[in-house]
Amino acid sequence: GEDNTAWYSGASNPPPILLPGTTAPIRGAVAEVIDGVRAGQEVGVDEIVTLFGARGPEVTAVAALADELRREAVGDTATWVHNRNINYTNVCTFKCTFCGFAKGKLSHNLRGTPYLLTLEEIQQRAIEAAQLGATEVTLQGGIHPSFDGDYYIEVARAVKEAVPGMHVHGFTALEVHEGAKRLGVDLVEYLTMLKDAGLASLPGTAAEILDDEIRAVLCPDKVTTDEWLDVHEAAHSVGLGSNITIMAGSVENPVHWARHMVRTRSLQKRTGGFTEFIPLPFVHMAAPVYLYKRARRGMTFRETLLMHAVGRIAYRGLIDNVQVSWVKIGIEGARQILMAGANDLGGTLMDENISRAAGASHGQGLTEADFRNLVDPLGRTLQQRTTSYGRADGKLDVAEVTRQRVDGLKESRRKLIPVEYVVAASNK
Repeated sequence: GEDNTAWYSGASNPPPILLPGTTAPIRGAVAEVIDGVRAGQEVGVDEIVTLFGARGPEVTAVAALADELRREAVGDTATWVHNRNINYTNVCTFKCTFCGFAKGKLSHNLRGTPYLLTLEEIQQRAIEAAQLGATEVTLQGGIHPSFDGDYYIEVARAVKEAVPGMHVHGFTALEVHEGAKRLGVDLVEYLTMLKDAGLASLPGTAAEILDDEIRAVLCPDKVTTDEWLDVHEAAHSVGLGSNITIMAGSVENPVHWARHMVRTRSLQKRTGGFTEFIPLPFVHMAAPVYLYKRARRGMTFRETLLMHAVGRIAYRGLIDNVQVSWVKIGIEGARQILMAGANDLGGTLMDENISRAAGASHGQGLTEADFRNLVDPLGRTLQQRTTSYGRADGKLDVAEVTRQRVDGLKESRRKLIPVEYVVAASNK
């Protein structure tokens, strides 16, 4: 059935076939919300919750509406960006209960070895990415106990020194908030410093669920809802774009999804700085909150499909792009979601570590040919894009790597960090 439990985020199992679905007249609350949207009404929390309750032919109807809105906004082009993920460290002293990637007290016994890349290694990965045709590197990592606010500035500058034309998409609201705090400056000043060093946009990760009731369970020591929104508002004010993510399917319910959408939509109305909405289904396999039996194992495929469709409806006229995460959902699931309001396939990634550490099995990277095979059965036109959704043309020039900034690195940034150190640091 549509809530078949054989499929879950990150698994290699094929999803149930929901689209193309059964088309039949529908009545009731879902039909009323759809009629209101067609009449130009904006959906609020109650209407969003109603749409998430769609079943059977109602799911088909919600997806069809979202697909119409997708066509109105962006046409029949499916986009992708040639990028590389650079996760510079998995050492983190924050205690997010959903994270199977970071190494700290909560998760030091899970998969993987604690590590910290040097600036030279980060530069080399950026150069390799450019040589393979990438136009973007995405920089994310744990909050290492030895980091100060200057570290993130150094990382952004190092990438731009190595590949001046590379778009640096990096640092979550948590990293920005911590960096500003550790330097003793306000958010606008710190983000301006990052921008001057080469940062061009921020990912929306660290949002998880923007509801403090849920954050108290998932990430009690992380930025609050208001702090996440403040970072992104400040980023938009200095000319840095960003995106909206939502990590759904752990301990929350649809009303929390709805509040998340309404809160971020309100900010978008003020700033216009969000470029896309990216649902990120919870990957449960190595997540402590699941292993401790406090969370379910992620959204069903029906919920996953509806998250993209309802997002398209909720952000109508404000955010044109809805991205499907192939690394969490898989190729077959992504193809169905492209029929439910999504238009973007995200990036090639090359080195996807975070979902993989949580147990996902859809690989570390895709190619243009993979994306083409995904969209061709739908009759969509595949188009490579830039991070800001312009047309991507040509390869980047690769500069000679400077070692000047590497020479001053502390020895602790040149080697793997022993587990004992990570555990000791997380106890501080």
